Amino acid sequence: MMLKGRTAIVTGGTRGIGYAIVKKYLENGANVVLCGSRRETAEAAAERLLAEHAGWPVEGISPDLLKYDEVKAAFDEVDRKYGGIDILVNNAGVSASDPVTSYTSEMFRETMDLNVTGVFHCVRAVVEGMKKRGSGCIINTSSMVSITGQPAGVAYPTSKFAVNGMTLSLARELGPAGIRVNAVAPGITNTDMMRAVPREQIAPLIAQIPLRRIGEPEDVANAFLFLASDMASYITGVVLNVDGLSRT
Repeated sequence: MMLKGRTAIVTGGTRGIGYAIVKKYLENGANVVLCGSRRETAEAAAERLLAEHAGWPVEGISPDLLKYDEVKAAFDEVDRKYGGIDILVNNAGVSASDPVTSYTSEMFRETMDLNVTGVFHCVRAVVEGMKKRGSGCIINTSSMVSITGQPAGVAYPTSKFAVNGMTLSLARELGPAGIRVNAVAPGITNTDMMRAVPREQIAPLIAQIPLRRIGEPEDVANAFLFLASDMASYITGVVLNVDGLSRT
């Protein structure tokens, strides 16, 4: 029970890595409020978890992350209900793989808005409460492509590079208030999106990974659990790679 009695908000928590994080936090004693893009999907995700384990303290909400006032109102309600927000996981995001010649300004802006501005809105909505309590933990989802880039879809690695910069800067700004800020950069992970990719396209990617497998959502969720726990109490400003790769 590494997070017993703590309250966490997890954006993008209805499926994939986000859902695995929510489940891992619940298994370790946290109260969890998961955010989805639509109320129906958020509530359905919470219901799936309750069907698996009756009594888990989980609920779903769906504020528009691009509207700060809406995020603030929703998060303030969580704060009042649970007596504070201890952990914020910014996992919501959107990806694309269009070549730069096909990108429109609107497409680029859509990715940057959700992946960067949405993170900023969520941080801003919780930080005053964390400051008042003198503690807090913020974990942002980055990506291995923030380091390596990718062959197409330039907005996504650009947005995740920005998330890394936000993470490092906020760690320095908020550290004196007792708030830790870190990021996790997953590699190729076995989510719904990846399972739709033909096996012959995945095999060459696996061959480049020393561990010879792609990651599972639980592999990534374990990193989020560690960084949220007291075991990481002296860790801030870190972008933790969870991608099975070795680096020199």
